[in-house]
Amino acid sequence: VQLQASGGGLVQPGGSLRISCAVSGDALSWHSAAWFRQAPGKEREFVAAISASGDRRLYHASVEGRFTISRDNAKNTVDLQMSSLEREDTAVYYCAARNVPYTLNQAIGQWDYWGQGTLVTVSS
Repeated sequence: VQLQASGGGLVQPGGSLRISCAVSGDALSWHSAAWFRQAPGKEREFVAAISASGDRRLYHASVEGRFTISRDNAKNTVDLQMSSLEREDTAVYYCAARNVPYTLNQAIGQWDYWGQGTLVTVSS
């Protein structure tokens, strides 16, 4: 399974941005998916996850109500819609997938496949 993240860029505080992850090598419908992020000088952290069917979602408390994870299994894509962005959201965002379709997990080590990351910078 290969993952390719895209859509990062520079956005002002309070703005919105949508990043996307294209999955190839296997049907996305077999995998749950997630977004993680890593800010400069910090460890990689969980952001959001979605089950294979899309009926379950899990968010980190810091993004709940501001970010929305979604997926399109027909297109093999996973998106993260980010709103009310804050400077603290500046990070490289990574998409991930795992071979467990329904159970969501925040632990980095529980995810099997990773994309290369896309940089999101929130600054005025």
